[in-house]
Amino acid sequence: MDRQHIRHILLGGIIAFAVITVFFIWVFFSAFSTSSEARFIYIDSDDTHDSVFSKLSEEAAFGRYAGIRTLCLLSRCNPRPGRYAIAPGISTFQLFRNLRNGNQSPVRLTIPVVRTSTDLAMKLSRELEGDSASWATALLDSSLCSKFGVTPATVISLFIPDTYEVYWTTTPDGLLKRMKKESETFWTDKRKRQAEKAGLSPTEVITLASIVEQETADNQEKPMVAGMYLNRLHNGMKLQADPTVKFALKQFGLKRILHEHLSVENSYNTYRNEGLPPGPICIPSRASIESVLQYVEHPYLYMCAKEDFSGSHNFAKTYAEHLDNARKYADALNRRGIK
Repeated sequence: MDRQHIRHILLGGIIAFAVITVFFIWVFFSAFSTSSEARFIYIDSDDTHDSVFSKLSEEAAFGRYAGIRTLCLLSRCNPRPGRYAIAPGISTFQLFRNLRNGNQSPVRLTIPVVRTSTDLAMKLSRELEGDSASWATALLDSSLCSKFGVTPATVISLFIPDTYEVYWTTTPDGLLKRMKKESETFWTDKRKRQAEKAGLSPTEVITLASIVEQETADNQEKPMVAGMYLNRLHNGMKLQADPTVKFALKQFGLKRILHEHLSVENSYNTYRNEGLPPGPICIPSRASIESVLQYVEHPYLYMCAKEDFSGSHNFAKTYAEHLDNARKYADALNRRGIK
């Protein structure tokens, strides 16, 4: 074999090696997706190899899908369940490593004001793995709740409204553990002293705050409303809070509370039962929680919605004054034809 032929073979080998190297770099180390915005894929515990690769193929640039599938097959990698970001510029190899190691992109979970644990379960199912039924079942699980010092009636008191970073695959046990930690952080020594001054435990503060939340949207008025209910509690009077009747009836759209509504036999009906209800009637906002901790001290024992439908209230010291305020409001409802 002459030297010229050897050179051709060597040159061909070098060219082939260069082509393979460039192809390797192009497939495995260039951007997996051509999208200019971050995209996310969700892999749940029921996904198979085929379903995972089907999801990846929808996001992959030309050739990258084959590359990541090859890497998974060669390494015998089973992509872990989770929420994974396909960020602009992320390489096929880096995405493969994330899937293999379970390096998820966290979800920014915002805990809003919601009325019931069922509503909370629906919210969680939209943000995290698991359907609303499974989340609702977990929130009503007495044994699970007891691990965190709460009951199904008080479990939502752990959910302080805020935005938290959690993983999409977070389990009910894991989420409650996180919420317990966040709740303990919220309940500083100062807030505990304020609760003690009001004669309430932290859970009772949340429960009263949930009533305040449903009574008024006016943050400036909330400390007045809290003070009025605390006056009733400390004087041994029933709270007689209309929102608790709506909660007992599960008729949250009621515009007018009638005498027939007040007679419902339910532990949440504060017209029939003394003291606070068994637990919060919603997840209250931070403003409502602070309104209980920083309640206004005043002599009022009664309140009634103002007849101008402003959302604020008329306060009264005596029942006679309250009846006068109630008459004004009832007349206003009648004029508007609200039944």
